[in-house]
Amino acid sequence: MQLTELIETALAGLGYELVDLERSGGGLLQVFIDHPSGDVSIAIEDCEKATRQLQHVFTVENIDFDRLEVSSPGLDRPLKKLSDYTRFAGLEVAVTLKRPVDGRKKFVGVLQSPQGETIGLEFEGKTGLAVLDFTIADVDRARLVPHVDFRSRKQ
Repeated sequence: MQLTELIETALAGLGYELVDLERSGGGLLQVFIDHPSGDVSIAIEDCEKATRQLQHVFTVENIDFDRLEVSSPGLDRPLKKLSDYTRFAGLEVAVTLKRPVDGRKKFVGVLQSPQGETIGLEFEGKTGLAVLDFTIADVDRARLVPHVDFRSRKQ
């Protein structure tokens, strides 16, 4: 079983989903988790619970790592799977394509619900609103654009 599949299985048993996985120098293994429903934010207790479970699984499966870091994906959450694009339809995202379309690779706009494998992004083009159609295979990076309103906080 591959490392990604192993982590996904362990996290699913706890009620979490794997958002992303990164191996860095020095043996650091970073795991980004979320709730599949997206209704609840990831708390420190969730990270602790996932860390304990993954450390146990890695020991049993003899996975080599020096340090494990489990965290939420953050406000600028990456979009990796088709289900991510479906879940976050209607929100603003930044997409960087592998190959340029009309001379550009980076687009920021409102994500449309996928139609099969095709994903749409409504963005402000040179002549007004335009729609970029792409597939996950075309994407180098895609992330939510965070929107934080500090003015709504009561004093």
